[in-house]
Amino acid sequence: MSGWSAAQCRFVHYFAVCGLDPQSGLEPDRLAALCRYLESERSGESCPENHTEPGLEHTTFRSKVLARFPENVDGNPFDQDAVSMLCIPDGLSFHTRPLPPRFHSFLITREDFSRTYGFVLTFYERVSVAVETLLHLRHPTHQTRNSPSSPSSSSSMDSLSSGGGGADPCPSEGVRSERSCGALFVPKALCIIAPLPFMGACRSFLWQLHRAVMSETPPPLPLESYVYNLLYEVPLPAPGRSLRFQGVYEPIVCQRPGPAELPLADFPLSDVIALLGLDNLVQVFTCTLLEMQVLLYSHDPQRVVSACECLSSLLFPFQWQHVYVPLLPSSLRHFLDAPVPYLMGLQGRGDGDRTCLDLPQEANLCFVDLDRRSVDLPEDFPQFPLKSDLIQDLLDVLQSSASSGPESSSCPGSPRPASSPCTPAAPRRNSLEALDRRNGNLPPDRPQPRRNAAVLELLQNNETLERLEALTRRTGVSVARVDALRAGVKGQSTEREGRRPSSRLEEEKRAAVLNAQLREVFADHFTSMFCDYETFVVQSGSDLHTWLTARENMHNFDKASFLSEQPEFFLPFLSRFIETQMFASFIDQKIMSQWEQKEALLRVFDQRVHEKKRHQLRAPNLTSTHGSAHSARRTTLCDAARAVEQRFQNIDHTAVLPHLLNMKIGEGRFEPGHFPDLKRDALNSAPNRWSHRGPAPPAAPHRQTQTPGKTEQRLDNEQKELQESRALGKSSLRQPKLSDVSPAVIAQTNWKFVEGLLKECRLKTKRLLVAKMGGEAVELGHGEALISGLEENTLVASLCDLLERIWSHGLLVKQGKSSLWSHLLHYQAREERLEQQAQNTQGDEERRRRRSDCSLQNSARVSLLQDMRHVQLMSEIKTDVGRARAWIRLSLEKKTLSQHLRQLLSRAGLTKKLYKRYAFLRCEDEREQFLFHLLSLNAVDYFCFTNVYTTIMISYRVAIVPVKKFSNSLLTSNPWVCVSGELRDSGVRAIPKNLLEMGFDCQNLGRLTTLQIGHDNAGLLAKWLLDCVLVRNEVTGHTYRFPCGRWLGKGVDDGSLERVLIGELLPPGGGAEEEAGRGSATPPQQSSPSQTRRISLSSITAKGIKPTSGQIQDAVGEVVNNMIKHFHKPEKERGSLTVLLCGDNSLVTALEQLFAHGFKSSRLFQKNIFVWDFVEKACAHLASAQRAEDLRDLGDHGDHGDQDRSFARYVQAINSSSRSIGKDGKFQLLVCLGTRDRVLAQWLPLLSSCPVTAQYYEDWALLRDSAAVESLSQVLLTLHHFPLTLEASLVKGIRL
Repeated sequence: MSGWSAAQCRFVHYFAVCGLDPQSGLEPDRLAALCRYLESERSGESCPENHTEPGLEHTTFRSKVLARFPENVDGNPFDQDAVSMLCIPDGLSFHTRPLPPRFHSFLITREDFSRTYGFVLTFYERVSVAVETLLHLRHPTHQTRNSPSSPSSSSSMDSLSSGGGGADPCPSEGVRSERSCGALFVPKALCIIAPLPFMGACRSFLWQLHRAVMSETPPPLPLESYVYNLLYEVPLPAPGRSLRFQGVYEPIVCQRPGPAELPLADFPLSDVIALLGLDNLVQVFTCTLLEMQVLLYSHDPQRVVSACECLSSLLFPFQWQHVYVPLLPSSLRHFLDAPVPYLMGLQGRGDGDRTCLDLPQEANLCFVDLDRRSVDLPEDFPQFPLKSDLIQDLLDVLQSSASSGPESSSCPGSPRPASSPCTPAAPRRNSLEALDRRNGNLPPDRPQPRRNAAVLELLQNNETLERLEALTRRTGVSVARVDALRAGVKGQSTEREGRRPSSRLEEEKRAAVLNAQLREVFADHFTSMFCDYETFVVQSGSDLHTWLTARENMHNFDKASFLSEQPEFFLPFLSRFIETQMFASFIDQKIMSQWEQKEALLRVFDQRVHEKKRHQLRAPNLTSTHGSAHSARRTTLCDAARAVEQRFQNIDHTAVLPHLLNMKIGEGRFEPGHFPDLKRDALNSAPNRWSHRGPAPPAAPHRQTQTPGKTEQRLDNEQKELQESRALGKSSLRQPKLSDVSPAVIAQTNWKFVEGLLKECRLKTKRLLVAKMGGEAVELGHGEALISGLEENTLVASLCDLLERIWSHGLLVKQGKSSLWSHLLHYQAREERLEQQAQNTQGDEERRRRRSDCSLQNSARVSLLQDMRHVQLMSEIKTDVGRARAWIRLSLEKKTLSQHLRQLLSRAGLTKKLYKRYAFLRCEDEREQFLFHLLSLNAVDYFCFTNVYTTIMISYRVAIVPVKKFSNSLLTSNPWVCVSGELRDSGVRAIPKNLLEMGFDCQNLGRLTTLQIGHDNAGLLAKWLLDCVLVRNEVTGHTYRFPCGRWLGKGVDDGSLERVLIGELLPPGGGAEEEAGRGSATPPQQSSPSQTRRISLSSITAKGIKPTSGQIQDAVGEVVNNMIKHFHKPEKERGSLTVLLCGDNSLVTALEQLFAHGFKSSRLFQKNIFVWDFVEKACAHLASAQRAEDLRDLGDHGDHGDQDRSFARYVQAINSSSRSIGKDGKFQLLVCLGTRDRVLAQWLPLLSSCPVTAQYYEDWALLRDSAAVESLSQVLLTLHHFPLTLEASLVKGIRL
């Protein structure tokens, strides 16, 4: 066609009929039959002994497309295989009586993520073919082996006549009865395929068409007239307009939202709320936002499709970027093996539940049972921000809708099943009634017509009663009361169908208003949550092509800054959501909008954001604007309702009425109860006026050149390159095709999955490395962390999910929900069995040799099994999924993840036993690349195990290293040790005498920071020269070194009996294979204190370490700057303050250099002089100054009386402490206490002006330079703005 194509202007693209094709025969659907057989086997139901040759009652046949009109539509080719499967997803099955008609929808998503909607009405049509012909169609070669009267055939058909429930006790009578009446019924589907989801209008048309087919009185016109009118004469309504067209019996109205409104979504959200409840709906919605695997399960196909479409529509302004199959046919259940995020709907069979489904992967699965109103959520599931407020807003809308009008039917023009709730205002009441009906109970207060419908539904859904009814009918006994009940319900349905169009239109309007308002609540919460998202978008790239090409290497969104602006309780959800593909795609669209026209969803969302900013509304958690935010939300809901009501009240366009076609007289007749063969000649010819409905859309302007042929070719090439660049940043996992399930296509799809998993692994490892190290840290080699703890935990959790999906791809054998942990358990059992066999067959010498084997392979095997045992001993973890994630985190922290997985996969026989040939783990090249990407993570340090599992019990081992020429064997005192970490301390642990090692168990201490060590000075040999102390975490393998290089004992060094040591993490050792990855490990945050700082001032001057005054002032300024940076970080990510106070390049170090500068004499009568000696002298002088004139002689520096008393009080408290710390330790404690209590800056001028200072320091000393001291005091004053909390190990025993 020229001008606009039919796909642009037609309301409906195709009308199709699917069902049994007697001419082509019956084709068994073996995949669906096998799935059905396995389900019945798991659930314990009766099933045929040989499922390869089942009877008709256990056989599912493939449906065929009997007719479609027109043959083809430009831009939307007809997918015959997909339509035939989705129209009758259960496949064709035969019944002895007709089941109630059923409506359902489906959706076909193409590889380019474009969608086509299908709406189906399935009813049961009587088969007029004789039983012998049916058997011949089922078994063409079976006639020669078994005649129709053979026992096998009789048994099969007798089971069929009983309703497919099982064997009948009277097979011969069943066959005779079946042959006499020929009452076999098979489903037939009437299908409408449309470009937009006008579900209500299409459903109403199909119900009216079905009513005409089943009615004894024919409709006014032939059926072809109504189908032709729908196909060719009903236009697609323009945005913001409404449309009325004529059905078979009454008019049908539909409306389309305007450009500034939310996109069209005609599936009733209120029905989904009635099925799930508000809390469960928000939980499933959160799983969808976080791109988990979401599987919705129900015996009603319309329920799963409605739920999927409602979840998809609630994502505004984001769009689902992964596999989307709202209705998965039984023959395609292998799609659940896809190792990617998906949103799928699965129709159940019989009474089976989740236990009857062999789900290949459950670690990251959200399973929703719509029939049982239950939701199984994945572990480590964050809550949606302000979840309670969202639920309350939804509840207000539902209550408002319930109080504004009577109950409304969500199935206009059709009888509604009694099991479906009729009003969204009472979801819990309807759910309880549904549970009562499932248990065989009926509500006593229900009106008699609805009670009759419920009784009929109970009889129809009960397999035992159906068999009894079939048995009584075969014996010639009539079931009068059941027949009367069925006739009464049919009359009520007919009466409901004949309601006035005005009342039905009012119900449709009320349902549409409710749907729009419920969606507006979700959209308003997203608008408030991302109101300032534009501020954090990083605009880069000079043109679209350049940006698309380098998109993967660009930083498009400032995630760290965005998270820092959010409330703390938003962070668990937002930190994971901004890592999803749908958020990345949304930001990409925002950046591309500077070169292209905005996407519709983005345009609407930006308009709402700007409107909210104009009203000065921020996030909904701000109490100051809560009232205005509530008022704005109410205004938005009223505007949405008003727009829908106006379109229903003022119909913008009325389509042409149906009319007679060019058909012969009598061609439109049909037998009631049978859908006729429509006339192809009349329905395949479109009217000519559609060809030139309007002017063609303007073509894109092309630059005129002298060679138009070359120009067109060049433009085509540029367009092709642009499309390829646009696809680079998107997932390579295509939408699976429903129309082709051949082995070649399945293999190709799995290969795409393998490529996508490898690409995702590369991107995630790169994201972890770049975020952890940063470009500057890699180039300059410093350890400044550019990643927050929350963001790191989110990325590691994402890596865990990826490993679970990789290990679930192509899985054959699984125990538990975690595929990775299942593989590990199989490996552990195999290794332990081989070890036991080796011990039974080998001698003592061989066993000693195996134990002493230190090869790389053996050590990797031992380390893998040891880490598994550590995780298995963690009683806090209860599930296999939790154990697998703990093992991944532990291996990542130990930098052995790649090595362990390589060792796990080295058992090729085990891998072949557990996985199919196309599995990712059996693709050698891709597997090697995957392990290489994981190996790159060894370049940085992670504490993802230590920081997450904070309450587990861990074994620690302490090793004491004395100076080499001395020994600990002659020590007579009783030593002790206390280890402190970021989480807690171990308490005082006694060290056995004459031993250099000890072990203890305690709760996880976190990253170790300090260690207290000392002794009680008992005995004659109570002096101990200690080099360092090593502490090893036996679970994570981390070893910390606490340097000392000092004496412990009275009368030696500074006389200290205990010392506080600052720790540093030692780099791990490893095999040759891991050296490359570990060689570039992240440098430690701060090195431990050196021995130079810990010795006396005499040693400092003796070694010639004399920093200048400028260097000392710079050192103090740098330390203060580092401490200010520390407090500007989030509280959970600050690390240890003790390192900044007492470690190398710390505040204590800088002040020691200050007090050492210009010291006159380091020794007095051969006795070492320490800083603390000067402090005590100054304190004594200040305490002896009793008169005011003596205080004035010290200089005018403010209220010196208070400063003197404060300084003296601190010094006396430290000296009177019960702790046996030395002089250096006392000075360190004085600095820490003064900094904490914000008095350190006042003490420097006080000491500078003290007369004792002139006795101990040269004139050029920094401490005697009043201007320099005043400058340093002002620098230290900046620390007064921040609260300091000291570790208990530093201030133990101090009372102020």
